[in-house]
Amino acid sequence: QVQLVESGGGLVQAGGSLRLSCAASGRTFSAYHMGWFRQAPGKEREFVAAQTRIGGTTYYADSVKGRFTISRDNAKNTVYLQMNSLKPEDTAVYYCAASPRLTNIYSREYDYWGQGTQVTVSS
Repeated sequence: QVQLVESGGGLVQAGGSLRLSCAASGRTFSAYHMGWFRQAPGKEREFVAAQTRIGGTTYYADSVKGRFTISRDNAKNTVYLQMNSLKPEDTAVYYCAASPRLTNIYSREYDYWGQGTQVTVSS
């Protein structure tokens, strides 16, 4: 069992930056693929970014590529999402997710999810 707790959300003006953190407890953090998803009001939860458990390969949604960066610190059991050049359309609840195995890193098939943290970008 893995528990995930997100933090770092808030209100920011367009063009600003935020860094989200996701602290994991439980089993060996390094054994998990880690992902970030977001859900805006009235929309489905969508993939944002992910990093593999071995090799640390990163993946991004086209909408955030070049603006967001995912990283992980296995010693601290934490994954981060650095968000720059934020836009109003980035407004959503952001969720951290973990899974030891995935057939599709872009999908929502992750085994464990956090409670989410709200990010609001004002224009």
